[in-house]
Amino acid sequence: MNARRLRAIFRRVVSEFRRDHRSIALLFAAPILMTGLITFIVREGQAPSVTVALVHGGSPIGQVVSDRLRSALEAEDITVIAAVDESAARAAITNGQADVGVVLPVDLGRPGATITAITNGMDPIGEGTQLGIVRGILVATATAALDAPLPTVEHATAYGVPTDDPIAPYAPAIVGFLAYFFVYILTGISFLRERTGGTLERLMATPVTRGEIVTGYTLGFTLFAGLQVALLMIWSLGTIRVPAIGPLPEFAIGLGVATAGNPAVAFLVVLLLAVGAVSLGIFLSTFARTELQIVQFIPLVIVPQFLLSGILFPISGLPEILQPLVGLMPVSYAVDGLRQVFIAGADLSSGSLQLDLLVLAVIAAFFGLIASLTIRREVA
Repeated sequence: MNARRLRAIFRRVVSEFRRDHRSIALLFAAPILMTGLITFIVREGQAPSVTVALVHGGSPIGQVVSDRLRSALEAEDITVIAAVDESAARAAITNGQADVGVVLPVDLGRPGATITAITNGMDPIGEGTQLGIVRGILVATATAALDAPLPTVEHATAYGVPTDDPIAPYAPAIVGFLAYFFVYILTGISFLRERTGGTLERLMATPVTRGEIVTGYTLGFTLFAGLQVALLMIWSLGTIRVPAIGPLPEFAIGLGVATAGNPAVAFLVVLLLAVGAVSLGIFLSTFARTELQIVQFIPLVIVPQFLLSGILFPISGLPEILQPLVGLMPVSYAVDGLRQVFIAGADLSSGSLQLDLLVLAVIAAFFGLIASLTIRREVA
C-alpha cells in the first residue's frame, strides 16, 4: 500500500464529513438522545394502574382467600371490583372496567385446583407487567391462607385466536412498525434522487403546481408501498408447506400468524400507515441533500415511535411527561388498530378502529400538505 495515497483518501473522507455539519452533529447527538430517552423511560416509568375483577368461586375458603386478596391488592393501590363469575370478569375486561380478572375455583384448597388469571390479550407487554404484579400478590396471599398445596395459576385472555404461537400477540406491532420504517426509507431516498437528478426542478419549471407534484409522487410511491405492504401481509399471515424433496426436509414459506379478524381490514390499516410514511418521507427529503441525511432522520422520527408507541414499552407505564407525545405518533394508532383486528377480530363497524383509521388518514394528509409547502425550486 502507498502511504501517500492512503493519506489522501483519509483526508478526503474527513473533509467531506467536516463540511456536512448535520452528519457531525447527529453522529454525537443521536446516541446521547436515544440512550437518554431509553434510560429516562426505564428509570422514571410509572407503575401501571391495575383494576382487578375478582370472582371468589362461592366456597367458604374461596371467600376467605378473596377477602384477604382484596385487602392485599388494595394495600398496593390496586382497585378491586367484584364479579359474579368468569363470564362477568371477562365482560369487565373487554369493556374496559378491569385490567385483570382473578377467578377462584369452587374446589379451592383441594389438590389440582386451578386459579384462572385473565387479561385482555391485546397488549402482551403491558398486560404482562400488570399480571406479574397481581400474580405475586395472589401467590403470597393464597400461600398464607391455604393449608394445602398452592393451586396452579393459569393465564387466559379475553381476546385472541386459539394458538400456541408465541409471535401472534406481537405480530401487529411488528408488521405496523416495519411497514412504516421501510416505506419511509423507500420514499425518502427515491424522492431525494428525483431532486438531485433535476427531475423535480424541471417539473417545477412547468405549470404543474406544488400540490400536484406532491400528490402525483404520493400516488406513485403509494403504489409501490402498497405492494410492499401486501407482500409483508402475505408473508406474515400466510404459509405454504413444501413437502420433503430428496434430502431436503419439509419446510414452510411464510410465518402463518393467525388472525381473529379480516386480513383485508388489517391491510387497510397498514396501507394508511404507509401512505403517511410516504408523505413523511417526501416532506423530510426536502431538507436532505444526500441519502445519508435521509437516514439521519431515523433517530429523530422513527426510533421515538418505536419507543413510545407501545411496541417496546407499555404506554400506561411511560413517564407522564411523555404520554402526551403518544397521541402524535402515527405508529401508535396503527398498532392499536392492528391489535384490534388481529387479536379482537374488530371490523370496520368498530368505533375505536374507525378512529384509528381516521387519525392515520389525517396524518397522511397533513404531511402531504406541508410537503407541498416546503418544496423549493432548486437542484440539490
